Amino acid sequence: MQENLKTIILGSGPAGLTAALYAARANLQPVVLAGMTPGGQLMQTTEVENFPGFVEGILGPELMTNMIKQAERFGAKILQETAVSVDFSKKPFSVKTEKAEYLAETVIVAMGAEANWLNLTNEQRLRGHGVSACATCDGFFFKGKEVVVIGGGDSAMEEAIFLSKFANKVTVMHRREEFRASKIMLERAKHHPKISFVTNIEVLDVLGAEKVEGLSLKNAVTGEASEFKTDGLFLAIGHTPTTKIVAGQIELDKKGYIVVRDNTHTNIEGVFVAGDINDPRYRQAITAAGMGSMAALDVEKYLAAQE
Repeated sequence: MQENLKTIILGSGPAGLTAALYAARANLQPVVLAGMTPGGQLMQTTEVENFPGFVEGILGPELMTNMIKQAERFGAKILQETAVSVDFSKKPFSVKTEKAEYLAETVIVAMGAEANWLNLTNEQRLRGHGVSACATCDGFFFKGKEVVVIGGGDSAMEEAIFLSKFANKVTVMHRREEFRASKIMLERAKHHPKISFVTNIEVLDVLGAEKVEGLSLKNAVTGEASEFKTDGLFLAIGHTPTTKIVAGQIELDKKGYIVVRDNTHTNIEGVFVAGDINDPRYRQAITAAGMGSMAALDVEKYLAAQE
């Protein structure tokens, strides 16, 4: 059993680590349960060019390693432990990992959201080498190239339209004939000169040794196999917020994202939220970091009021 902490932070992406930095500088001695791979999803990306302050860009793992060191410099404790259960029914709050139980006056939930993947053999191997789930993060690297977007909803149309600013050709592939996208978004994409559509198609695998070179496909109606040459594959089949351990204790919306009541406050007094676990819209490192600072400032104000 640990001593009663002032604040504990669940998650070590840009939201969690920025919250840790601000909380540490406020002398709250935060403990971050970072999971087994501290740094969140940016640890699996290559070049990050849209985080302010890095003129030439920075590698995702380098950015997150710097964030960890910066938070630790001011006294944050980063633990390679994963929260497996929480109890927000009474104070102090309890958070359990595989190794220990931690008690805290406040909790910042910043465990992010995971992009949904197709679970193909080569998908994760080529992630960051032509496979992506974020057009706004990686679209710039496909100037003058040809890319494929997988999905049938509004997010797929938005990704395709965004990618058309850089790519010479964008092909939207969907496993069904009908699209879930709103009529206005679908029409906008269909009338774009750079965007074409392939329906009733299943992606069997990604082709390429060092980078994406094509896709192995199957027609969902006829079963006919084929290959499609492309330079990039963008997945736009949704995200799943990492809310499993807090479900039933914190108010979630119908998609499973944490509901914010006031600024970064959840419906549980003393429990705060930051980053993609609350944000299905922007999902950027910079917006997550901004919300992390807000959560830490809200925690500081809350604790001061309790005293």
